[in-house]
Amino acid sequence: MSQPTTGPAPARRRRAGRPASGVLDRRLIARAALDVVSAHGYAGLTMSAVARALDVAPSALYNHVGSKQELLQWIQELVMDGVDHSLFATRPLDEALVRWAQTYRDVFADHAPLIPLIAVMPVSSSRRLLEMYESVTAGFVRAGWPREAIVPAIVALESFVFGSALDATAPADIFDPGEHAGTLPQFEDAVGAQRATGKRSADAAFAVGLRAMVAGLLASRG
Repeated sequence: MSQPTTGPAPARRRRAGRPASGVLDRRLIARAALDVVSAHGYAGLTMSAVARALDVAPSALYNHVGSKQELLQWIQELVMDGVDHSLFATRPLDEALVRWAQTYRDVFADHAPLIPLIAVMPVSSSRRLLEMYESVTAGFVRAGWPREAIVPAIVALESFVFGSALDATAPADIFDPGEHAGTLPQFEDAVGAQRATGKRSADAAFAVGLRAMVAGLLASRG
């Protein structure tokens, strides 16, 4: 009597939504941590919270990342991927600065809770951040800037970018005078005129400020 043939045992299915520890990698963990910070701020960023977001045990997470500080470094690197500093090698300084600042502001407008963290984090914590600064610095050098004036110019632009990124998250009615309507004719007319353009006030302010800052920096040349 012939024996029934047997095929390979069916593969065990992993529960949906729960990555095995081998599936975890640096980028996946950083993305989950970024989601936690964006939703709950720095106070909500704990290893347990990130583990819950990934649907793994905290012990599995610690197999990949050693501390919350290291996790912040990973978040910083992930976010900085969206900042375009490629033009500093090939384009005039003003064009490169505008592109860099625009992408910088857009990235942090999407991740505003990170600004107080990353703005004061030592640059040594992120290789990508250092590479960005190297590119921007090289652009200033190509344009003939004195070395001692480059870092202050970069910091001034970054301060404007971070402020503009926060402004981009403000409510659309931030300039409504409320109960004081009708008593501020000049300001109310200016607000109304700006709204009539159809542009968000935060976007218009950023465009005006960026043009002024870049023009002023290039005119001063350090």
